[in-house]
Amino acid sequence: MDFDRLIPTIRRLALEAGDRIMEVYNGPDFEVKAKGDASPVTVADEAADALISAGLRAAFPDVVLITEEQAASHALSAKTFLIVDPLDGTKEFVQRRGDFTVNIAYVQDGVPLRGVVYAPAQGRLFYTQSDGTAVEETGALDKDRPGNLRRITVSQPDNGALMVVASKSHRDQATDDYIGKYAVKDMKSAGSSLKFCLVATGEADLYPRLGRTMEWDTAAGDAVLRGAGGQVVRFDDHSPLAYGKPGWDNPFFIALSPGVGLKK
Repeated sequence: MDFDRLIPTIRRLALEAGDRIMEVYNGPDFEVKAKGDASPVTVADEAADALISAGLRAAFPDVVLITEEQAASHALSAKTFLIVDPLDGTKEFVQRRGDFTVNIAYVQDGVPLRGVVYAPAQGRLFYTQSDGTAVEETGALDKDRPGNLRRITVSQPDNGALMVVASKSHRDQATDDYIGKYAVKDMKSAGSSLKFCLVATGEADLYPRLGRTMEWDTAAGDAVLRGAGGQVVRFDDHSPLAYGKPGWDNPFFIALSPGVGLKK
């Protein structure tokens, strides 16, 4: 993969998809449909998916493309692929909370090497550069010309006073019980893949997820976090979370700054 070509392409597509999403978000009421797994989908999900898919297929026709909205038509697994969640955090979107994101990632041999996470309602844009380092871009977010770039790195955590981020819509007792094993200074809630980005910027030290997710939910945020020096590990054995699994389901996982003393 030519990363010098990939990064500006996925950055631009994420910004363009964000515009489509915000047109719906800021407009009148929209229909919310239920998919086969009972999760919600809106015209914003579908429009963003169509835009990103067309752009990626035109730019990289020989690379397998996996998207959430076209999951039923995908092969069961792959080793190298582009993977897209056009609107992660649909529940936050429907409730008109700002914690939703556009996610595009490139996975090679099970590892999310590059990715972009864009939160259009918050104006926050995170991505890996061509060399793999992670940045947050600020400013006008012009589609053709990057603005100010800030290199982001994970925290140096204090294990006696950790900052924890957890899901806003999928918080449960099992998650609270696990968090209770740590000495926590403060907690924050966030939706979608923003939680990975809060760990990547050092705004949080730890993000445990004891619930169902799919690879398109996590790949882009995982890539950004890796580019900031962080890691995402399986909950059960603390091995690195791998991608290209049959069916695209993830096990429970923990995203963290490497200085965190992990608990079982």
